[in-house]
Amino acid sequence: MTSTRDVVSDADFRSALLAEGLPPDAVARYATQHEAANRALDADGVPRELRRRWVVPGRIEVLGKHTDYAGGRALLCAVERGLVIVAAPRDDRKLLVLDAVRQGRVEIDLATAATVRSARGWPLYPHTVARRMVRNFGEAVGGAHIAMASGLPSAAGMSSSSALTVGLALALAECGGLAATEAWQQALPTRLELAGYLGALENGFRYGALDGDSGVGTMGGAQDHTAILCSAAKKLGMFAWAPARFERWIAWPDDYIFAIAVSGVVASKAGAVRGQYNRTARTVAHLLRTWNLSTQRRDATLGEALRSSPNAFQRLRELAQHDATAEFPAEHLQARLVQFRDESDVLVPQAANALSAGDLQTFGRLVEFSQHGAERALENQVPETRMLARAAMQEGAVAASAFGAGYGGSVWAMIARNDADAFLSRWRAAYISASPAIAARSSWFCTPPAPPAMEIDLR
Repeated sequence: MTSTRDVVSDADFRSALLAEGLPPDAVARYATQHEAANRALDADGVPRELRRRWVVPGRIEVLGKHTDYAGGRALLCAVERGLVIVAAPRDDRKLLVLDAVRQGRVEIDLATAATVRSARGWPLYPHTVARRMVRNFGEAVGGAHIAMASGLPSAAGMSSSSALTVGLALALAECGGLAATEAWQQALPTRLELAGYLGALENGFRYGALDGDSGVGTMGGAQDHTAILCSAAKKLGMFAWAPARFERWIAWPDDYIFAIAVSGVVASKAGAVRGQYNRTARTVAHLLRTWNLSTQRRDATLGEALRSSPNAFQRLRELAQHDATAEFPAEHLQARLVQFRDESDVLVPQAANALSAGDLQTFGRLVEFSQHGAERALENQVPETRMLARAAMQEGAVAASAFGAGYGGSVWAMIARNDADAFLSRWRAAYISASPAIAARSSWFCTPPAPPAMEIDLR
């Protein structure tokens, strides 16, 4: 039987989300996930009075395709769908993570977590978070009992895996008191620093004085974590990386909304497409290594190399021609170089300016250039995402682009809010007509730019 306290808690959860500006439909979805996570902890006998809870959204990369790990910039926002994490501290040094939707369970001994590397599927993420945090912060990482319930499609480009990483890290840091320690506060004093660290946690790189390890096996950056932790409602954020830094906010026009088409083509960065995804990152690493060897510099990113001198771009084009390999042909290297420079230094800032000025025609044209760059140079678009982007424009979108790692995933379209239902119906019908088998696995929804990850304090 549900107690009066439980009913009040659920009502307070809904009220807190409404106070953050989330609409009733988003609140209802999160409330259902919250209830599922609580039931999972109830089944394990975790006292309700000890629990804390977080909402951790997915994200849209509006522009900035494969720029973060190369030291570039992007336009980002969160979406009104994500994970709900409910967690409580433990007296021992055990981490228990429950998937309330898929009924999965992971148990990790934090005393030995720093040496354990064997995990596949979604358990890879709690194992990686625990291993890295224990490696970096030792016995200050206390035990926790965590239940999660996701409302994000997996491997769809909306950062479901990074949202899980963020949610687990927040719960593990807060429940055991790690976030209050001097070591944590000195190493990660801001959300932007935390985003950079969690990007390094996934790719395995060192972050400042915090040692790295094997990560989850992907060579990405901190774009996803930055959007999840640092976005703002009704705004796009322009961020740059290596190190992570905020550049500006761009107001999102009230009369428009994002329509999202999840293509149904699965694109797991830590799964089947990991090799293709990592090759895209290794192309940048090859360019940077060639540059540093030739110039005897020690630039940390391709962006830093390009900013080092007025003739750096031309020099890199020449090096790409002379230092090509069978895996990285000259044409591929040069196309990737041009795509990165154009995306980071031209399209992102100009699109931000156009949107700020209300020049939606220019904004749409710049987004189209970005989509073409992904198709031509990143080689990460599949027929379904190319078709969805084209179909969105044909059905009246202001702008449309694939986003995320690529090799499947999702497409966003900027549409008039008052045409949202009719637009989704037309867009879906066009996709079903073109790709009926894949379209059976697709999903569709609308979202404005949403608030970032937040703790919902009901105490």
